[in-house]
Amino acid sequence: MSGLHFAAVNAEGIVADLDLLPAAYRVLLKLRAHSEPGGRIEIDQGTIAQMLNLSRTAVNAALRDLDLAQLVKKQRAGVYQLNAMIAPYLSPEDAIAAVKAMPKSERLNSTDFVDRYRRSVTAYQDQLAEKRRRREDAKRRQNLKAVS
Repeated sequence: MSGLHFAAVNAEGIVADLDLLPAAYRVLLKLRAHSEPGGRIEIDQGTIAQMLNLSRTAVNAALRDLDLAQLVKKQRAGVYQLNAMIAPYLSPEDAIAAVKAMPKSERLNSTDFVDRYRRSVTAYQDQLAEKRRRREDAKRRQNLKAVS
């Protein structure tokens, strides 16, 4: 991507407040550097992993963290969309129009943006713990049946 691009805001301060996984910051910066005007990126996880010398597992966790933070959304396999407030645009007018068109709940300058991210992470961790508990319960029941 060449030429001068514009972003709607200087988002580094609010993004730093999120306390993302370290790999998530690296992935976010790489995605921003390779995105089209408007924030669309066609890139697969393997390519991101190679570019950053990370494992695919680390990239997957980073993308999940960025999704929970509403900074990067997966549209389909290998296609991602940056939050309109951090995406590059060809003109300041395009950047402003994109932010005006986005839902207020996804805006980085929303007063509860960081708290919503933290709640999303907690909810995701709770879901994982519940899945683990269910698997362990199913294993226990299976073992009891085997012993009976």
